[in-house]
Amino acid sequence: MALTTIEPPAAQPPFAPPPDVVTTPCDPWPRPYYLEDGLRRVAPYHFTYNTNAKERWRGREIFEIFCDEFRDRPAEYYKDAIETGKIQVNGQPVPSTFAKIKNGDVISHTLHRHEPPVTAKPIGIVREDENMIVINKPAGVPVHPAGRYNYNSVIEIMRAERGHQWNPLPCNRLDRLTSGVMFIAKHKKAAEKLTDQLVGRTVRKEYVARVRGEFPEGDVLCEQPILQISPKLGLNRVRANGKQAKTVFKRLAYYPPPSTTSPATNGDTDALPKQGYSIVRCLPLTGRTHQLRVHLQFLGHPITNDPIYANRRVFGPSLGNASSTSEPQIGTTQYSDEDIMTRLSRMGKEEHAEAVAYEDEMVDEYNKKKAEKMTGEVCDICQTPLYSDPGVHELGIYLHARKYADKDGAWSYETTLPEWALPPKGVSGGLMKGMEESDPEVLARRLEEMEVKEGGTEEKLDTSKEPEAAGTA
Repeated sequence: MALTTIEPPAAQPPFAPPPDVVTTPCDPWPRPYYLEDGLRRVAPYHFTYNTNAKERWRGREIFEIFCDEFRDRPAEYYKDAIETGKIQVNGQPVPSTFAKIKNGDVISHTLHRHEPPVTAKPIGIVREDENMIVINKPAGVPVHPAGRYNYNSVIEIMRAERGHQWNPLPCNRLDRLTSGVMFIAKHKKAAEKLTDQLVGRTVRKEYVARVRGEFPEGDVLCEQPILQISPKLGLNRVRANGKQAKTVFKRLAYYPPPSTTSPATNGDTDALPKQGYSIVRCLPLTGRTHQLRVHLQFLGHPITNDPIYANRRVFGPSLGNASSTSEPQIGTTQYSDEDIMTRLSRMGKEEHAEAVAYEDEMVDEYNKKKAEKMTGEVCDICQTPLYSDPGVHELGIYLHARKYADKDGAWSYETTLPEWALPPKGVSGGLMKGMEESDPEVLARRLEEMEVKEGGTEEKLDTSKEPEAAGTA
């Protein structure tokens, strides 16, 4: 069973002018979706965010909060929004940009939204019953409304297909760029039951990734702690003072680069970067943000098309290999965290995000230039800077949640391998054999021995609260 794809409307009706700022959200229905050029687009619309003050915001000036926490709009926009009443606190205009936020405050922000397009691929259904929907999430679609994404998110796409009153409750999270198995509960009791299993680590998770270079053979254990460096930029690094994290990796296949066009690849040199690539099985034992991406980068084998962790313009030639300190070490090409954040903040604005895969001829010059970045144009209604469409290579990374299973065998759900994980054209590979050769019971016992006995548990998801959003978060 598959979800019904929403057909594009015959014509986009004109949208009403924005109302005065109110505490009742502006929330257009039906959602202004339309499909075009393989992308799901959202026509620009007015929307009001209502958000409770976060603990880290208390006692801070409202203008400072918006400038520090949100990167979609320039500081001048937030200053004007506060002064003209587009941003309010507790339903009232803010007296000045220096006004401080207190515990219990509700911040409202009404703005003209411009959402980035996402893939038009439908959300696949793996299984559905009266309690739970197991989906195959397409790459490039965020789970919750966040940042510049709102209606172009898994829960809002599903809500649009099933009715405004339907309230999907995601039980596990996947990064926006990651595809694969996700659980959507239909009611709170079902969400709590599965979340308790995830927190209690009675669920086995298996991912597959395509990484740079020749990954070592055998089981590779990485237990480097992970610290969030910048929530605004979505940057995480290996740091001694980070949260405990543990992953087991196993190489399934390695495809070396061809020296010249050869019959073995049928001339498909675009499929093989210069250093070659490996298909790696990933078994996370904890659930930290970007855990697999960060651990693979630390091991020197980042996901080949990762726009953050495989980006030489951000991390330099070493790509953060074995980097575990915030400052560069003498005699190395490691950049400091401050330098990395400065470089990363330019991606998608002055420059497009370019991973090592693209430098290694994964895409040609045309596709390199066809990437999301500011066009220099602005919206006629709100003067928001406009972005170009993302390139195909920006709609996902080579990381897929292939399988989730109860460790006692009560249930198991898996998807087929994505196309990028299959052998290149003309190359025979024992990929599936490599996935089957590990005895499940032996693997389960080995993982239990490796699991953290104290601390390091996954953070429980609070499905009773709405996704957080105060502005263009």
